[in-house]
Amino acid sequence: MILEQADEDRLIAAAQRGNLDAFNELVLAYQDRVYNLAYRIMGDPASASDATQEAFISAFHHIEDFRGKYPSSFKSWLMRIVSNACYDELRRRKRHPTTSIEDFEVEEEANPALISEAESPEEATEREEVAQALEVGIQTLPEDQRVTLVLADVQGLTYQEISEVTDVPLGTVKSRLARARGKLRDYLRDQGELLPVQYRLSGEGQSA
Repeated sequence: MILEQADEDRLIAAAQRGNLDAFNELVLAYQDRVYNLAYRIMGDPASASDATQEAFISAFHHIEDFRGKYPSSFKSWLMRIVSNACYDELRRRKRHPTTSIEDFEVEEEANPALISEAESPEEATEREEVAQALEVGIQTLPEDQRVTLVLADVQGLTYQEISEVTDVPLGTVKSRLARARGKLRDYLRDQGELLPVQYRLSGEGQSA
């Protein structure tokens, strides 16, 4: 579900007046994007679902504050809320660890963005292997770099939008993204996986 800007503005205004039906339409428009962000940060469907639910509840309770603090983008405002929900859960895990990176598994059904059509069985296998390596590699990154990389390379946000979501300067966004891509590139090389283009060094994959 994709909303026109006028429709989104109308729904936001109605939700700010307490209209739950209007807010539910916003949820339908953004739930896949919010869940996908949470899933890539958290690394498992259950935690992603919890973070998504918490984010939308928080958004509804604070939507009257939206215009004053984040006039540029409802999407950025919402991404900030779910990112914070994920940060809170990751910090809780540090205090009470229950799983390790070895326990992480990719579930295709939980992440429809990884599913591709019109490909051969060999291509599907290769894609799944690279996708799994990417997912596990993302989980090895520090929290701030992980969030920045997911917002940039998965969600497709601009530097400015990421700056708004993470509340850090543009220069910090760029340096975090560069470090995250470098670490993920090194991780994939160690695994012997084919590097996605955004993680290649300049000139890699080009013939002499």
